[in-house]
Amino acid sequence: MVRIQGGTFLMGSDRHYAEERPVHRVTVGDFFMDETPVTNAQFRAFAEATGHVTFAEIAPDPKDYPGALPEMLKAGSLVFSPPDHPVNLKDFSQWWEFRFRANWRRPYGPGSSIKGLDDHPVVHVAYRDAEAYAAWTGKDLPSEAEWEYAARGGLDGAEFAWGDALSPEGRQMANTWQGEFPLENLGLDGFERTSPVRTFPPNGFGLHDMIGNVWEWTADWWSTRHPEDAPKACCVPVNPRGGPMEGSFDPRQPNIAIPRKVLKGGSHLCAPNYCRRYRPAARHAEPVDTSTSHVGFRCIRRVTA
Repeated sequence: MVRIQGGTFLMGSDRHYAEERPVHRVTVGDFFMDETPVTNAQFRAFAEATGHVTFAEIAPDPKDYPGALPEMLKAGSLVFSPPDHPVNLKDFSQWWEFRFRANWRRPYGPGSSIKGLDDHPVVHVAYRDAEAYAAWTGKDLPSEAEWEYAARGGLDGAEFAWGDALSPEGRQMANTWQGEFPLENLGLDGFERTSPVRTFPPNGFGLHDMIGNVWEWTADWWSTRHPEDAPKACCVPVNPRGGPMEGSFDPRQPNIAIPRKVLKGGSHLCAPNYCRRYRPAARHAEPVDTSTSHVGFRCIRRVTA
C-alpha cells in the first residue's frame, strides 16, 4: 500500500459529462491505498482461504428480477464481445453479452481461464465481492472523494492523472482504447483487454492503473451530480460520503430496485469516440448486483488519530 497524505482538492469537472459537475472543494484525511487494483492472484488467495463464492457464480433469484426470462436466470456475467459491423453507440447491448458461467476464474466464459493472468486485475466482481475481500484484508473500499484525490496524484485540476495531454508526445499512459470503439482497436498501448497491473507509469502518488485497465468500485452510492461548492473556505466538506441509497436507483427501471454505486477510473474500453472517462473526475453508475469483464477494485486503510 501507498500512504496518501490528505488535503483539500477540486473534485469533479465542468468540462465533460453532466454527472461530473459542479467542480467543488473537498477535504480528505490521510489513508493508505493499494498500489494496484486487486489481482487475480490476490483474489484467488481470498477465495481459497474463505470459500467465497462470487455473485457471478450464483444463479439469480427470480424474485429480484420481475419479468426476467426464466432461461436467463443462470449464473454468469457480462463479457465484452466486439461486433464485426458498425453499430449504434447508444445501444450497448451491441457489444455486451451476458455469458453463462463467465466469472473471475473464466473471464470470457466456459473454456477460458486466468492461467498466465495472475498479475492482471481480477474482474467479474460485484460490489459485495469487493466488499468481502476488503473486510478479509482488514481494509475498506474508498469513498469517491478519496479515490479521486488519490487518482489525481497531486495534480489538482489536471485533465488526466499525469497532466493535460492524453498521450504526451505519443506515449500511452494507461490501458485505454485507441481507435473507433467498438469496431477498431489499434492496440497502440499493446493490449486489447486487461493488462498486468504495473505495465504503465504510476501517478504522482506512486499508484498504478488509477486510469484505464479496469473500472474500480467505490463505497459511495450513485448520485446524478455533485453538490455545490461550499460558499466559505471554512465549510469545505471533510471526507464526504455521497448521497443516500434511495437516490441511487435507476429511474429507467422502476420495477427493479437495485441500488447503484459509483465506479471510477475508466477501463480498457474507454475511447475518444465513446466514454471519455479515462480521467480522475469521471464517474459511472453500476448496480451492486452487476459484474463485468472490465470492472475491478482496490482497497484503502484510513489513518486514524
